[in-house]
Amino acid sequence: MSQKSLSLADLADLTLLDDAGNPVPLGSLVGNRVLMFFFPKADTPGCTTQACGFRDAFPRIEAAGAVVIGVSPDEPSALAKWKKKQNLPYTLLSDPEHRLMDRVGTWGEKSMYGKTYMGVIRSHVVFNEKGEAEAVELKISPEDSITKGVKVLLGD
Repeated sequence: MSQKSLSLADLADLTLLDDAGNPVPLGSLVGNRVLMFFFPKADTPGCTTQACGFRDAFPRIEAAGAVVIGVSPDEPSALAKWKKKQNLPYTLLSDPEHRLMDRVGTWGEKSMYGKTYMGVIRSHVVFNEKGEAEAVELKISPEDSITKGVKVLLGD
C-alpha cells in the first residue's frame, strides 16, 4: 500500500492489543483526526523523547478533538509500565508481529554498525476524520516527528 493511498479503512481488518491488553480494532479510529506514531522500543531514549513530546502537546491535541496512538512491537505489559512511568495520556498499541507496521511501511531494513536487520522505522502518520492519510513521515527523528506531526495535526 502506498503512503498516498493509506487509509484507516484499509487497515480496518486489523485489531491490536492496547497497553491494558484490550483489543482495539483500527477501523474504530475512523471519524477522528489521528496522529499515529511508530517507535522501536518502549523506555529507550529516542522513543521516550518522541512519546513525551506528544504527551506535552497532548492538551492542545485533545482540545482540537484529535487522538494520539503510539505503536511498537513491545508487549502490552511493557507498554503499560512505560506509559505509567512517563505519564503518557494516550493509547499505546502492541504490534509484535508487525502486522500494522508491515502494511504502513514502518517495518523494514535498518542498519547499525555495519550490520543490517529488520526493525521499526521511526515514523508518524496523520489521518483525517475520513481515515485518509494527510501526512506520512518515515525515517524521522524523534524531535522532528513531534514538531511536524503536531503541526499537521493542529494546522499550526
